[in-house]
Amino acid sequence: MITIYPLEWIDSLILLTLNPNKSNIGNLSQSDLVFITENLSRESHKIQIQLKNEIFALQKKRQIRLLVRKYHSTLVYLLDNIIENQNNEILKDGIFFRITESIIDTLDDLLYFVENRYPNYLNLDERVPLPYLLVSRKEILLKIGRLSKKKTAINDVNRVIQIIVDALTVSNQINAGNKITYREVLYQKELLKKVEMQLAIESKSNFYSLLDELLIEVNFNDSFYISHVIEKVENHLKSQETLAGKIGELLFCYKEFSQLSSSERIAFDPSKQNISFMLENWFRHEIKYLERKKELSVDVDENNAATESMQMGEDKVECTLSTDQMALILRAGDESRVLKARSMSLVFKTIVPFLSTPFKKNLSYQSVRSKSYNAEDRDKEIAIQTLKKIIEKIKSY
Repeated sequence: MITIYPLEWIDSLILLTLNPNKSNIGNLSQSDLVFITENLSRESHKIQIQLKNEIFALQKKRQIRLLVRKYHSTLVYLLDNIIENQNNEILKDGIFFRITESIIDTLDDLLYFVENRYPNYLNLDERVPLPYLLVSRKEILLKIGRLSKKKTAINDVNRVIQIIVDALTVSNQINAGNKITYREVLYQKELLKKVEMQLAIESKSNFYSLLDELLIEVNFNDSFYISHVIEKVENHLKSQETLAGKIGELLFCYKEFSQLSSSERIAFDPSKQNISFMLENWFRHEIKYLERKKELSVDVDENNAATESMQMGEDKVECTLSTDQMALILRAGDESRVLKARSMSLVFKTIVPFLSTPFKKNLSYQSVRSKSYNAEDRDKEIAIQTLKKIIEKIKSY
């Protein structure tokens, strides 16, 4: 049975050695202070190993839960005491201040280890004590400042970084009316750690950047970030001129988004819905809207085409010549360059739809053009006589 108290050295250091009410801190030698500084890292490593060994030896979840919570509450208690000790004048300056800061950092690392490795055995929805909150905020704000200086070659990624910085800065503004839980503090620490790691390998991927994929995965449901994703999609759709093109690109963006995972256990803002739910809802409504708009557009185009066709039918010019005779005159007009177009086919295509005969209302320009190559002598004579009649008429003017 394990009877060793793993926190014994650091406990004694905080509650006795560096406690101005129980010892004369000024009697500590330079070698004592150097030893304390060097031993902190070793002790932290030993405590983590001891905790893992103790948990590994247990089989019941209830026992593990009690052990994890015991470690966690003791670390919070020690953190509270070292911060209180810092109020003493002798610990506010020089090497003593640096030692107390090192102890605070060590305790913070141990708390992060417990919270991150064994979150299922802790009540992360408890309100954090003020000393713990102050230390955590100091660490988070330091990392936020470091993140705000990060710049990449991708403008969209830089914009997302600024959104993260702004969201976390606002979240960490001191407001006594807010209940800050361990879960929220742990989320922000883990988010900053993952973002920093992601930026080290950030590169252009698909429509969504690797940073987007991370934020969607950890359910970063900040309203400004969600608006940014929507704006990003809308700007992408502007490159498409047709509704069909916009719908196609929107479906592509939705497909890419649907393939990204998003946690339902964690959230940046627990009071809001999951980022996946909100964006999927937007995609579905936007696709439905564009598809309906396209349907209405098709209806309008069909009505306009029908109206145009009716008007064309009503506005046709009736020619007393047959289609064969009409074809000869148009062909002659093209080949004599009286009528000029890119091709003879274009001459027929442009003129014939507006002509009719006493026997036929709608003429096919292809049919009329083909007849210009197979005209009978009688049709040629009638065409010539018609042109002579026109010549005589012009002479009479």
